[in-house]
Amino acid sequence: MIISAFLSAIAQMSDKRFRSVLLRGVGLAIAILFAISSLFIWGVGFFVGDAVSLPWIGEVQWLDNVLSWAMVPLMIILSVFLMVPVASAITSIFLDDVAQAVEDRHYPGLPPASEVSMSDGLRDTVSFLGVMIAANLVALILYMVFAPLAPFIFWALNGFLLGREYFTLAAIRRVGRIEATKLRKRHMVTIWAAGVLMAMPLSIPLVNLFIPVLGAATFTHIFHRLNK
Repeated sequence: MIISAFLSAIAQMSDKRFRSVLLRGVGLAIAILFAISSLFIWGVGFFVGDAVSLPWIGEVQWLDNVLSWAMVPLMIILSVFLMVPVASAITSIFLDDVAQAVEDRHYPGLPPASEVSMSDGLRDTVSFLGVMIAANLVALILYMVFAPLAPFIFWALNGFLLGREYFTLAAIRRVGRIEATKLRKRHMVTIWAAGVLMAMPLSIPLVNLFIPVLGAATFTHIFHRLNK
C-alpha cells in the first residue's frame, strides 16, 4: 500500500495543477537552503574577515572568493541535514493544495474538506518543527556513539516524526484532530514505515527537493486507504 501510494503521487506529476504546487515547493526549498547557506557564509566572513594570516604562508586575501565559489556545494551538503525541518515547514504550507489535487483526481465526489484555521495551522507547524529540531539535536549524541548506524537512526527517527506530521495534517482535513490522532495510533507501524520511505530520499541531495510535496501526496493516499 505504501509503495502504491508513493507511485500514485509520482504519477500525478503529469497533472498541471499538481506540478505547479510541486515546483513551488521545490522553489521554496531552494530559497530556504540558499538563505541558510548565505547566512552561514556571511557569518564565517564576519568573524574571519576577507583576509586570514596563516603560519608559514602569510596573509591570505582570497577567502571571500573561496566562500562564494563554495556556495553551491555547501547548499548541497547542507540540504542533507536541513531538508527534514525544511520538509516539515513546506508540508504545512502546501499540504492543503496537494491533498485537494490528489482528491480531485483519485477520490472524486468527496464533500469539501474542513478548513484548518490559520492559528491552528501555525501552531501545528511550530509544534512539529520544534519537536523535529529538538529530537535531531538530541540524536546527534546517538549519531556519534553509534556512528556506523547513524543513517539508520536518522531514517528511523525522522521517519517516525515525518510520518506523524504528514498523516496528521492529511487526516485533520477530513476527520478532525481527535479522530486523526486515533487513526494515527491505530496504524502507527504503517505510518512510521511510510515516513521512513520519505526520510530516506531526503538524505539524497537534489532528489530531496521534491520529497516534501510528494510526501504530502503520498500520505493523502495513505489516509484515504486506511480510513476505509
